[in-house]
Amino acid sequence: MPDTAGADGGGGGADGRASADADAGADADGGRFSRLRHPEVERRLVHVTGALAPASYLLGVFTWRQLGLVLLGGSMLAALLEVGRLSGRLDLAIYDRLTREYEQDNVAAYALYVVSFTVVVLLFQPRVAIPAVLALAIADPVSGLLGSGELRDVKQGYVLLATFGIATGIASFFVPALAAVLGGLATALADGVKPTVRGYVLDDNLTIPPAAAVAMTLGLELVGRLPALV
Repeated sequence: MPDTAGADGGGGGADGRASADADAGADADGGRFSRLRHPEVERRLVHVTGALAPASYLLGVFTWRQLGLVLLGGSMLAALLEVGRLSGRLDLAIYDRLTREYEQDNVAAYALYVVSFTVVVLLFQPRVAIPAVLALAIADPVSGLLGSGELRDVKQGYVLLATFGIATGIASFFVPALAAVLGGLATALADGVKPTVRGYVLDDNLTIPPAAAVAMTLGLELVGRLPALV
């Protein structure tokens, strides 16, 4: 009688290996998804969604004035949410995901983000405001992921270079080269250096768009173009 035990055992071994490989693949996928669910990555992904604001104008969903009004409404809502959070009267689960430990007693970055978007859109023309807000929406989260994740006074050199390159590349689609370079430099400086005023860290969510917009406006003036202010 043929000995089938070895065949069965071989089949069992093959099945076991296949199952183990499948489990390993599932674990790897789970690991990747778990990294995406990390609070720091989630905050970066929320950051990127800010690009929808200028996209809504470029795609004709809103006029520039309408976009400014929408952002102004968003700033007012963010202010109300922050008043509720800081006063302890409002405790939403999403705060735990979108705020860092050092923001517990200060205005959170998401509110500063919306406010800086609003100010730049209301004060500057689209060719300057769009790359300025995209610098915050795209270059800043990439910088954050490249960095150590620690709160540092000055970021690493390669992170500053990456921030400059991304911001300059984005701006080059909207303004001349000199203005784009100045906007990239302002973005890298605002993102990479964290000055402290009376114990409060000036968050780059507040400083990047205005700094980039002012720098690009200066660049436009230097090349003899019309002022970029509305």
